[in-house]
Amino acid sequence: MELIIGRAKLAILQGDITSLTTDAIVNAANNYLWMGAGVAGAIKQKGGKIIEKEAVSQGPIEVGDAVITSGGNLPVKYVIHAAGMGQDLQTSDEILHKVTINCLELAEENGIHSLAFPAIGTGVGGFEIHHCAKIMLEETVEYLSSAKVLQQVNFVLFDAVGREVFEEQLRMIFSS
Repeated sequence: MELIIGRAKLAILQGDITSLTTDAIVNAANNYLWMGAGVAGAIKQKGGKIIEKEAVSQGPIEVGDAVITSGGNLPVKYVIHAAGMGQDLQTSDEILHKVTINCLELAEENGIHSLAFPAIGTGVGGFEIHHCAKIMLEETVEYLSSAKVLQQVNFVLFDAVGREVFEEQLRMIFSS
């Protein structure tokens, strides 16, 4: 599913975020920026330990903030590490709003034209995927309406269920 918002394209995809060739991908991180399981583990495994080393050297950060590193051995220039949870492994509406905006702003500040998000907080963090989709998509749609640099934002879901949830939420945003 794809939509044009402002001067940018928003797409919902199913697949492996670490295989994309966008300018940057977002890592669903903790505030210490250690890369263990889930999306973070896959990024570290495919991109190399250098990504974690670069991230950890910038931490710890506040929950809701984000930092940028190289893409290591991944087919991307950058990884944006989004601290969607702290050491308690919990996220909230407020954190998800903040971290989504911070990732988009960091992308713009670094001249990133294409960005891919996972469903932040829905793995290890246990955040409900429908709610995650609603928050992340609403923030992204609003941001893209006036974005200057970003031209493409993808939400990349690992399975069909996640993709369908994000597609449903995007349809709901534009039908209201």
